[in-house]
Amino acid sequence: MFDLGPNAGFIWISYGAAVLLIGGLIVWAWAGEREQQQRLAGLERRGLRRRSSQQEL
Repeated sequence: MFDLGPNAGFIWISYGAAVLLIGGLIVWAWAGEREQQQRLAGLERRGLRRRSSQQEL
């Protein structure tokens, strides 16, 4: 399919590592967002509100 020459193994391993790294960063960011959403919901259940949710007229 592709002629990558004598370094084909290194190239494929590098692509695989990059895909795993980017996938790990996506999962890490998604998990962090979920954790922050849960913390915020917990604070709001305890009666604390965000200042940005209060509208002053």
